Amino acid sequence: MKIALDALGGDFGATPNVLGALKAAKNLNLEVILVGDEVVLRRELRALGYADVPEHISIVHAPQTIDMGAEPAKECRNKKDASIVVCANLVRKGQADAFVSAGHSGAAMVAALFGMGRIKGVQRPAIATPMPTLKGVSLLLDGGANADCKPIHLLQFAVMGSAYMQKVFDIPAPSVGVLSIGEEETKGNFLVKHTIPHMREIGVNFKGTVEGRDVNTGDTDVIVCDGFVGNIVLKMAEGLAKTMIQMIKREIKKRPLAILGALLAKGAFKAVKNHTNPDCYGGAPLVGVNGVAIISHGKSNEFAIYNAIKTAARLVEKDFIGDIAAKMSALQPTFDAIEKEIHQEEA
Repeated sequence: MKIALDALGGDFGATPNVLGALKAAKNLNLEVILVGDEVVLRRELRALGYADVPEHISIVHAPQTIDMGAEPAKECRNKKDASIVVCANLVRKGQADAFVSAGHSGAAMVAALFGMGRIKGVQRPAIATPMPTLKGVSLLLDGGANADCKPIHLLQFAVMGSAYMQKVFDIPAPSVGVLSIGEEETKGNFLVKHTIPHMREIGVNFKGTVEGRDVNTGDTDVIVCDGFVGNIVLKMAEGLAKTMIQMIKREIKKRPLAILGALLAKGAFKAVKNHTNPDCYGGAPLVGVNGVAIISHGKSNEFAIYNAIKTAARLVEKDFIGDIAAKMSALQPTFDAIEKEIHQEEA
């Protein structure tokens, strides 16, 4: 198996990417293709003690990079030798089985769409983001790929999210919920109200609505919403976690006895930190594109890159793309009927 890695993507340059690739190549029985400026990558390998490219590592030269401040679609069209674009094309050509990038997330999404296309029947690919919960992990999608959605998009997100939780977390029948403003199915905006009635028609384990306060309880395995709401949820959760940690540290420092208590509870604090650490999940899959693509956080370290490669390899091994394609094909008549019904309701 070969995994293409955008080796210069991310806020920290080549070092964490190369370290994560080396660890993956050693421990996961696969080959990692480092995609980026070959001069830079060989220099990085030498700095890490490798006189030549080590076993199970290869380099594909991609001299261009995506400008973080530029419009992703324009950049991907104009820079055919950009590392993210090359990664996606390697998958399309069958020269890699999946790709991972901690670079520009918008460009990674565009490159995947341009290079690999969508799975037949999928109207909108989505970013599926793992969310730490009291019971383990839930999957929130869309995490920001589609600011405006239709009910049919959320229904397809539910199918793809369920497949992901089955393949990666071995949950036989993942529960699915629609993010809303109340437990009652009559509440919500047009999108929510017109999505909920059809959830029971598409073969997923539909649980009902999920309120914002319940996202992290772990009672629902897959939570669907439009990308505008989903991205706000993700950023708010991230900000709240950082704020709570800062508040706890500040209050502990004010009290000598609390400092002692904090030392005694150090193990518990470390366990919570590890559970909520996004590096453990490596990144968010872009579900719906015709190939495995993992979008990692810009601040990904060696551990995160390793886990992103590990997740990508698992999805390839489990034939995630084939599974989604089969589900979409089987459900196409149902989706067509649902769309027709919703159009009639709108009229």
